[in-house]
Amino acid sequence: SRIKIISGLDISERRLPQDGRVSLSLGDKSVDVRVSTLPSSYGERVVLRLLDKQSAQINIDDLGLPEHILSNYKSSLKNPEGIILFTGPTGSGKTTTLYAGLRYLSDSSQNILTVEDPVEYTLEGVGQTQVNSKTGYTFAKGLRAILRQDPDVVMIGEMRDVETAQIGIQASLTGHLVLSTVHTNSAIAAITRLRDMGIESFLLASSLRTIISQRLVRRLCLNCCYEEDATNEIAKLFNLAAGKKIYNSKGCENCTHTGYQGRIAIAECIQVDKVLKDMIHNNSSENEISNYVFKDNQSIDQASLGLLINGVTSAEELIRVGNLKEDANL
Repeated sequence: SRIKIISGLDISERRLPQDGRVSLSLGDKSVDVRVSTLPSSYGERVVLRLLDKQSAQINIDDLGLPEHILSNYKSSLKNPEGIILFTGPTGSGKTTTLYAGLRYLSDSSQNILTVEDPVEYTLEGVGQTQVNSKTGYTFAKGLRAILRQDPDVVMIGEMRDVETAQIGIQASLTGHLVLSTVHTNSAIAAITRLRDMGIESFLLASSLRTIISQRLVRRLCLNCCYEEDATNEIAKLFNLAAGKKIYNSKGCENCTHTGYQGRIAIAECIQVDKVLKDMIHNNSSENEISNYVFKDNQSIDQASLGLLINGVTSAEELIRVGNLKEDANL
């Protein structure tokens, strides 16, 4: 009940799921806590998600993205219109990357407005609004209202339905830069997801500028990591040569016996050029687009394997993240 009270939930309601939030001070840090309750046969389950407010203050140059992806991202943010999409599963860091882009833009005189569910971090100089299912204030309604506020840049927390996607795409074609997220496992899959929603290919081809897909993997502890030969199972799974040297860790006091310290982003970036526009317009398959895009660019799978070979992370961690494909050879 105490958790429900401080997070603004109805303490008398035990039959329905509820979501709330509370801000706390932990030492010298200010932390937002997102609270989720779920009724179960053994009573209510409660999950707390901790959001460090400092994460919203991260500079775009401190994201740890590869230089070519960072350069493409900054270049895309200078466009007066079009869509920049971020993809990846929950907890992949895409919101942090998106917010860093908004901070990068907020230094200018542009009118930046967002519609989110919920507002995870407060950004200075940015007008943020939160959807509310209880009042019927949806992403689509919020987006329509935002577009009447003469924005230069619009951030949509997630393109989760066809109506929101359609409004966002129309906004990007009428002089607005739109940033949003889609839950897919790769950058190319975002194109397929929007097609499956019912967005016409010619609209996608005209509106998309950049798609960034990313994951967060844990770094091996430098104090207890060690080199070993890849097992036959690991070599087969990752298409490695027999006896390839990889790295693992055993855990120590420095890493509280987890074997890991810190995290690093792995990412892939698609810049939509004229050739790719034509491919999207002509409904080319994911394989055809992949062959063109990654002919000269590194995929997220190849980037992952690079971290494995260079001793940054372990095979077990990449399996946990679960984004590798069999064609990502080294």
